[in-house]
Amino acid sequence: MVLARRILVILALLPVLFVACESLKTSKPILPLKEYERMIAGRLDANYVGTQNCLAVCHVHDKIRRDFDASTMGVQLSSKSGLPLVNCESCHGPGSLAIEGLTPEKVEADAKAGKQTACDYKTLINLKELPAPAQSLICLKCHTSSANFRLHNWNAGAHAQNDVSCFECHNIHMGPDLTVRKEEMENMCERCHHEVKAEFSMPSHHPIREKKIFCTNCHEPHGTSGEKLLNKLTVKDTCTQCHAEKEGPFIYEHADNTDDCRACHSPHGSPFNNLLKLSQPFLCLQCHTGHRTTAGTVPEAKGQTYTRCTDCHSQIHGTDRPYSTGSPRSRFIR
Repeated sequence: MVLARRILVILALLPVLFVACESLKTSKPILPLKEYERMIAGRLDANYVGTQNCLAVCHVHDKIRRDFDASTMGVQLSSKSGLPLVNCESCHGPGSLAIEGLTPEKVEADAKAGKQTACDYKTLINLKELPAPAQSLICLKCHTSSANFRLHNWNAGAHAQNDVSCFECHNIHMGPDLTVRKEEMENMCERCHHEVKAEFSMPSHHPIREKKIFCTNCHEPHGTSGEKLLNKLTVKDTCTQCHAEKEGPFIYEHADNTDDCRACHSPHGSPFNNLLKLSQPFLCLQCHTGHRTTAGTVPEAKGQTYTRCTDCHSQIHGTDRPYSTGSPRSRFIR
């Protein structure tokens, strides 16, 4: 009787549980939808006036304009480019209120007085004050369909989920090349990844400091379907882009370590040789039992000890050639 009552109670609660679970899956914007759209679109009481009208009254002598004109985005300001039109108002919102009351006569008078005419920039979208998802959305309006084919993974990537916006890495007014230069990439990434910066200072490290490889050789900052923003689906696939001799397949492979090189190696840096997580033989002894290096007939007190497993087992990533005895202990010997 008690069991039947419990079952009835559970059945009565099931609709409530289903509704609660469904609410967890629904999208919850950081602001009401209308406010969010207004934040991205700019002042609804302003009108679009065109880039030339904006630049002619305010920024004609501005270095920002010269740098922007030389950039790939600046080229699209020209209707002759054949590309989708991109202008200042695409990002900053309609500018009629910003230049309201600024006449050619006023601009000329200011120029004679040696000062630059200022627009009412407070009526434009305050890009710096937008939340990170909104900042990225300004860029994604155009760039989801062009410029970088990996951007379709942006919203699922670690950067987007941790409120890192496009503005953190890209400065569209910087100059002709809007992409991050590889020489600057190390310092840019390490502004956030302090632990990785410390690892690259270890005695054994990937040659990031030496500018021989760069973060994007392994990672795709715009988002991937794999872990840690790796370029490839697995750690091994990423590593074997350079270390092809470790890829295999081998007849005698190194057990479960074939899929994840991090079982033995620290990818960014290590105090031990070859990026090992521990020195030998302690690294190997985490999985393998130790054995003597001399015959059993030798007295125990005179038995030799070993310090490096790779003195004998040199093909530790895998081999196609077993030792003549066929003993599992003898595998991975050259």
